[in-house]
Amino acid sequence: MSLKDNKLARLAKERRERNKGGVFEEPTIEDRLGRLEEEIRRLKIEYDVYFNGGTKRPPYDSKMRVESHLKRLGDDRTLNFAQRYHYNSLATRYASFRELWRRTLQGREEGRDVSAAARASHRQPVVPFTRSEFSCGDVRHDVRTVKSVYDALIEAKRSCGEATRDLSFAKFHRLIVERTENLKGQVGSDRVAFSIAVEGGHVSFKAKADK
Repeated sequence: MSLKDNKLARLAKERRERNKGGVFEEPTIEDRLGRLEEEIRRLKIEYDVYFNGGTKRPPYDSKMRVESHLKRLGDDRTLNFAQRYHYNSLATRYASFRELWRRTLQGREEGRDVSAAARASHRQPVVPFTRSEFSCGDVRHDVRTVKSVYDALIEAKRSCGEATRDLSFAKFHRLIVERTENLKGQVGSDRVAFSIAVEGGHVSFKAKADK
């Protein structure tokens, strides 16, 4: 675990302790996005359990809670570009799950086999990945380029069957800002080149000074 992760964990623990003591802190946008992501993950598990016969009733209460959370965040005009991108990614993921659940429920009502549809929610499309390169002079403010780097990295991970759930755009942006600031200090260059490739079935992600 990095020093930054330790710091974030410590701050979260301190916030929980203050809340226990009756001093309530308004959750940040990042906190709310993280909570929404976790709620979607849990709802998917609840639907998987239901479709596999573990429960008799679909998790409608949890579904309504997720959709309420999505609406509140979607209506929040204080989200910055990175937060809005993260939100849109979560909303798109939820919409795809909801459509799958709808089709599966419809198939069950019509007496068709739903096991294949239920298993489909676990699969990621595997497609060949083409090496990608990007150059950026200001990773902190050039969000569009950093987003392109992020999208390419996610595509590369999916082509290898690697998990992408834990790498949100907001988290990736923070990491890139930290690493490139250190790199600039070492080489004295303001521009950084990123390369993403798949080598031997694994993702290769590199950053170097772009002189």
